[in-house]
Amino acid sequence: MMKRNIWMVPVSSGILVLFGFSSLLAQKSTQQTPKTVKLFDGSTLKGWKPVDQSDSVYWRVSDSSITGGDGISNIPKNTYLQTEQQYEDFEFSCLFRLSGDPATGFINSGIQYRSYVSNNDMVGYQADIGNGHWGDIYDEHRRALLVKGDLSTLRHILRDGDWNSYLIRVRGNHHTLYINGIKTCDYVEKDPNIPSKGVIALQLHSGGAAKIQVRDVTITTF
Repeated sequence: MMKRNIWMVPVSSGILVLFGFSSLLAQKSTQQTPKTVKLFDGSTLKGWKPVDQSDSVYWRVSDSSITGGDGISNIPKNTYLQTEQQYEDFEFSCLFRLSGDPATGFINSGIQYRSYVSNNDMVGYQADIGNGHWGDIYDEHRRALLVKGDLSTLRHILRDGDWNSYLIRVRGNHHTLYINGIKTCDYVEKDPNIPSKGVIALQLHSGGAAKIQVRDVTITTF
């Protein structure tokens, strides 16, 4: 009769358990590792599209920037350029420059997030851009202004008509906005019926001859 190796079963089981545990740790680590990607390649609008296809005349790539409007022609209606993908928990960052003569009308822009399209209009959160609205969280076509931006510090370093940075961080129901590294808004969403996932879009507001330029666009998803 062949003798049984009393160590065979425990050792084999231990190896299997250790292998399984290691696999779970690796899987968990992969799931929790934030992933940062560029949302703009610097030369094309790949990954982006106008909400209303007839508005494609307003959006182009110029000077290595996504550009909306020309600062000369009046914008007859709000126009948006949206991502083709949707995002939920993330940190979005970019450099932006809003220009235009206030004498022509309302010079304003914004960055939509966790938004969706309804009848060629954008519905959802907006990180606002423009005089009188810097750093606001506005709920486009839904609940209007949610939080007014705090400019107590930002007003000292904001470069009106020049390049500034925007950072939008949203995790769960917690939203924070930063312009030039200064926090302007801290908001907690209390309505469970508001969608927590959606597209990101650039807005060019109607009512004036505005021009918005955006570059160095990245997103880190959690």
